[in-house]
Amino acid sequence: MTVRVPAKVNLQLSVGPIRDDGFHDLVNVFHAVSLFDEVTASESDRVEVVCDHADVPLGDDNLAVRAAHALAPGRGVRLEIVKNIPIAGGMAGGSADAAAALVACNALWNLGRTTEELMEIGGTLGSDVPFALLGGTAVGTGKGEHLTPVETSGVYHWVFALADGGLSTPKVYGECDRIREATGEQVVWPTLSESLTKALADGNAEALGASLVNDLQPAAIMLRRSLHRTLDEGRELGALGALVSGSGPTCAFLAESEMHARELVVSLRGSGVCRDAVTAHGPVPGAAIV
Repeated sequence: MTVRVPAKVNLQLSVGPIRDDGFHDLVNVFHAVSLFDEVTASESDRVEVVCDHADVPLGDDNLAVRAAHALAPGRGVRLEIVKNIPIAGGMAGGSADAAAALVACNALWNLGRTTEELMEIGGTLGSDVPFALLGGTAVGTGKGEHLTPVETSGVYHWVFALADGGLSTPKVYGECDRIREATGEQVVWPTLSESLTKALADGNAEALGASLVNDLQPAAIMLRRSLHRTLDEGRELGALGALVSGSGPTCAFLAESEMHARELVVSLRGSGVCRDAVTAHGPVPGAAIV
């Protein structure tokens, strides 16, 4: 049973004050894009995972393993993960694999769980897992797990500049808090951007590019100074918008068209500001059996 699941880019990531539980309230506009992992589930007497990428953990700290345990404790499954989503790149690759494991195991074991039930289980694993099941474009509130679809017109063409290594999401949030404390920034309750939602509804790529925002971007750049140069290079090459994706270090560039995206990839690859660059489009559906 093979399931394909998309990466995400955050079109808006607004981070509120720290909550009593140590998390932050967010307004998080997710957008699913056509970089896909595949997870294949097959019968086994225990939960095990294999992957084509050496940096993916294979034990109980793998979210796909935890997803299988959460769905049906005591059942065994072999999960084979084929990675295309950057690891620790701010595009929710681990959460995507967990979502794919939920869908694949649900089908393999004939459990009959609905998408809503799988999303509820996914929310206990991580705040990005429910969106990987839903796909499309949606605003997430709370820790990001409470989702509302966003009206979207047209197709958007993206370029993702991939970095060497990853960034720890907890460290990026911690650096965000440190910067805010050091600068005395007044942290306000996050709200959904009206200009961004209007751009999405209108299918206006230029307006969308101007509305992209990520409150974690200064922290990610502080931890990985080279990202500043990567973002500047993409802007100079004519990207409509540029931002760090999630907690980074992947940088996302909104292109004018599919052809412009291909041109951006060639230029970024030759510029030396990233390990590699790839194109994608969005929005795309969430985790689905193939």
